Amino acid sequence: MLQPVCRRTWAPRGQTPILRQWDRRDRLSAISALTVAPRRRRFGLYWALHRDNIRSAEVLRFLQALRRHVPHGFTLIWDRHRPHWATCVTTWLAKYPRIVVEYLPPYAPDLNPVEPVWSHTKYGDLANFAPDDLTTLEAAVLGALSDTRANRTLLAAFVRAAGLEL
Repeated sequence: MLQPVCRRTWAPRGQTPILRQWDRRDRLSAISALTVAPRRRRFGLYWALHRDNIRSAEVLRFLQALRRHVPHGFTLIWDRHRPHWATCVTTWLAKYPRIVVEYLPPYAPDLNPVEPVWSHTKYGDLANFAPDDLTTLEAAVLGALSDTRANRTLLAAFVRAAGLEL
């Protein structure tokens, strides 16, 4: 959101930091996937940002793009968000037997390895960041995610935090 995530910070005594922000509720929606290559144990991070809510059409486009990047099949481990169950998504997935779908239990974000990616981005990389508009926010999110993608150790930690065996 354009509302900053305020975190504690250091400042000289008597000089309280002030984060100036006007009340805007604009936001970005994101969809992402964290991949692990089974043989080489290489990690990948894929994402798409949208200025509107993510619906089944965005999920389908994301899966199609992911399939182009990972053409030999993959296992989806995802939550029970409504667009994941949409008819167009399940019909498309049925055409590709090499894409296996596993659903997380309801209300179990701690088992989802992508949740720490967003937590790290929001509360770490973008903490105390007050963008002026969505374009600035989008650029900052893309930069933070690109840095996270390049850090293979961090991606492995996100998978381990979810309790998944590597």
